[in-house]
Amino acid sequence: MSSYGQFCPVAKAMEVLDERWTLLVLRELLLGSTHFNELRRGVPKMSPALLSKRLKSLERYGLLTREGTQGQTMYQLTDAGRELAPVIDGLGAWGLRWIGDLGETDLDPHLLMWDIRRTVPIDRWPRRRTVVSFELQGFRSVGSHWWLVVADGEADLCDVDPGYEVTAVVTGSLRALTRLWRGDVSWPQAVRGGDVAISANSFVTRQIPVWLGQSRLASTPRVQVG
Repeated sequence: MSSYGQFCPVAKAMEVLDERWTLLVLRELLLGSTHFNELRRGVPKMSPALLSKRLKSLERYGLLTREGTQGQTMYQLTDAGRELAPVIDGLGAWGLRWIGDLGETDLDPHLLMWDIRRTVPIDRWPRRRTVVSFELQGFRSVGSHWWLVVADGEADLCDVDPGYEVTAVVTGSLRALTRLWRGDVSWPQAVRGGDVAISANSFVTRQIPVWLGQSRLASTPRVQVG
């Protein structure tokens, strides 16, 4: 472990936390990911080798434990790891409030759809199987079409057509859908402005914003800089 050579508690904490990707891995663990493949979906641009290395470091520092369950490794945060929840949330709120610019390299359909899938308020959805399809306009690579399937109290995310009847189609550019999910704009603003379109019957069209909601930090007040 590299050292800043300071007794300051901030310096001591950063000796553990300031390696690249470490805080994002902790974010994923705090959001409920417990298996390696789940963690990878939350940090899709991180190599598997580096993710494995960071997990070993967090285990060595006492922030998580690993257990073998049915042939799979499960990662669980310790009390020390869980205590970082307000730190991660605080950084997220600060980032939304003060750093609003999104570059093209910041836009990632895999992370966007994974975040939607794991945070949708399932209790607001119909009890029968319901499928919402997402079409990302102007996006010409893998990841331009997704299906969110909610059934039996669980949400599943598919990047290949699962073959079920589609209840609604949500269409927009990757940037527009990302800004909507982050809370940079509201559902009414995005739809009225034409940046996001919902194709469904009138009842479902009204329900889509309720079913999908926005990210956990979307309500964070913004500061206009400059």
